[in-house]
Amino acid sequence: MRPTPFVLALLLLWAGPGQAAGLPPIDASLILPPPPAAGSPRAKAEVDELRHDQAISTKKALAAAASDATHEDGSVYSQVLGPEFDLAKLPATKAMLAGVHQAEEDTTEIPKTFFHRPRPWIVDPSIKTCVPHKPGPAANSYPSGHATGGYAQAEVLAALDPDKAQALLARASVFAENRLVCGFHFRSDIVAGQALGSVMAQRLMTDPAFQTKMAAARNELLTAHIIP
Repeated sequence: MRPTPFVLALLLLWAGPGQAAGLPPIDASLILPPPPAAGSPRAKAEVDELRHDQAISTKKALAAAASDATHEDGSVYSQVLGPEFDLAKLPATKAMLAGVHQAEEDTTEIPKTFFHRPRPWIVDPSIKTCVPHKPGPAANSYPSGHATGGYAQAEVLAALDPDKAQALLARASVFAENRLVCGFHFRSDIVAGQALGSVMAQRLMTDPAFQTKMAAARNELLTAHIIP
């Protein structure tokens, strides 16, 4: 899959000597474009999209979104890799994916604080979330951490099983879209998360420490006959 021009630009900005050593957090607020301005036609259209999604969502769709909301550990990719992909029985793979999740939290913290975008239920109290959200102010909508982490995990797993790359990325897309169904994010939040997650994964995979985790996970998944 070819990276978009936006992702290519991010890769160029993040590339360079010494980037892999320790992977210090990068200020993604200098890389991501801003979300739609509050009250702008684009922002209003994103609110309308969420209202529409909530109006047509079935109980099954809401249940799937709620399940994804509580599974950021990469276990959702068992739908692609099969029931044998049980992280409770795959400690090396679990550790690798936990490393991706930690990198996501480190990467999204700065732009979330910088852009300070209110969550959907703050903008429009009629928007309900499919699982309870934390009380109090919530100005951390952009970019979506779930989307960032989900795409990054999918790309790392795709590097281990290239034959299933498209299926893994398709599941990442559903995972991200479910943040809309769940009422936690706007469209531009998950679009930014996709770009950021894709670049974050490529950057992670240049880090020697993470490469060691990937090698252990590869051996584990090969032994379990989950990847060829």
